[in-house]
Amino acid sequence: QVRLVESGGGLVQAGGSLTLSCIASGLTFSDYAMGWFRQAPGKERTFVGVISRGNRAYFADYAKGRFTISRDNAKNTVHLQMYSLKPEDTAVYYCAAVQRTSVQTMSSNSRDYDYWGQGTQVTVSS
Repeated sequence: QVRLVESGGGLVQAGGSLTLSCIASGLTFSDYAMGWFRQAPGKERTFVGVISRGNRAYFADYAKGRFTISRDNAKNTVHLQMYSLKPEDTAVYYCAAVQRTSVQTMSSNSRDYDYWGQGTQVTVSS
């Protein structure tokens, strides 16, 4: 059974930083690109960023320069580091896994993803 478990969410002041983690089990982690998505209240789930099997990262425009992603295949873990947080970053953040045969391909489309975590709440106060 595949499980993705996020952690690290919480309350932070605007301008602060937060690191989210996602631990995967039940899959061959190195075979998957790992994405992060978020969903604010009353809004659709949107793409945040993704890291390929080969450690290539891609971000939504609003996240570029503020967010980074890293992965540790030995620990089946992916991290989303968020800096200069804004109140509009408030959302539930989800990690997701998409199997890719290529080490460099990845996806920003939530429909492509095979597995999802339960999410972790991030609240940024002004």
